[in-house]
Amino acid sequence: MSLPTLALSGRGAALAPRQALAVDGRTLNHLKAQAAQGGEGQRSAVQESAKQLESLFMRELIKSMREATMKSGLLDGAEGNLANDLMDQQLSVQMSGMPGGLSEAIQRQLARQLGGAGEAPTLVPGATLRLDALQRRAPAPADDPRAPSPRGKEDFVQGHRAAAEAVARESGIPASFMLGQAGHETGWGRSEIRHKDGSNSFNLFGIKAGRGWTGKVAEITTTEYIDGKPRKVTAKFRAYDSYADSFRDYARLITQSPRYEKALAKTHSAQAWAAELQRAGYATDPQYAAKLSRAIQSTLTVARAPAAGQATPGSQA
Repeated sequence: MSLPTLALSGRGAALAPRQALAVDGRTLNHLKAQAAQGGEGQRSAVQESAKQLESLFMRELIKSMREATMKSGLLDGAEGNLANDLMDQQLSVQMSGMPGGLSEAIQRQLARQLGGAGEAPTLVPGATLRLDALQRRAPAPADDPRAPSPRGKEDFVQGHRAAAEAVARESGIPASFMLGQAGHETGWGRSEIRHKDGSNSFNLFGIKAGRGWTGKVAEITTTEYIDGKPRKVTAKFRAYDSYADSFRDYARLITQSPRYEKALAKTHSAQAWAAELQRAGYATDPQYAAKLSRAIQSTLTVARAPAAGQATPGSQA
């Protein structure tokens, strides 16, 4: 049984049915096999994957058009709906991969993500894009201040542990406390403060730029709690040249400001430390102490896991 061939505006040849059916489950296995081959096979897999993604978009478009069209009621029913759905799936496959379509943009994006595995087409017929333009950039060294922010608690803790432990030895502030607070302030690296041009401020602790600050500044919209209610405000924050500078500046702020003297006397307890920071006015969030305490406990859990029972330098419960 074959689905009807569709001809639209004289483009029947371009929409001719392909050998693969939309409901053929073997298509995915074929794509996996191609991708595993590398080279030409991987490029073919990238191209076909882009077409499949475009077909999903086309299917939703066709479905929306069908739902917006008035029905006569003669063919309504489970069987008729199933037939229409199958035809829409096949039609979306036939319409995908056409020159100048969405699949070309998707293919270019996939090629970039795979580091040049797939040769991305251009919109100019016959033109080709040089493969060296699609090569993935080498990852920046771990100590490079331009390195991308780590993602997830484990990566965040491991990525900043060395800097935190170095500052812990100098300041007496437990590394786990600093890592937990940095993780809480930045969403474990997912919501770091950035300049307007998108570059990183390397401010891990949400320290604002007051009148006495003479360094670089990043101005952003942030949430402040005024009379216990969250409000969006524009504020200026300190900016640094590296994450290590952020840890050092945080330690200077805590150890040299009289308002945090009580917190420095509570380094034996994460809960007490967090409570004293909130009392000293470190943040306006009324739930800051509870949130910070949980973040520090998460850091302790992450830090202890790879140590297999060994003590983590600078960390205290």
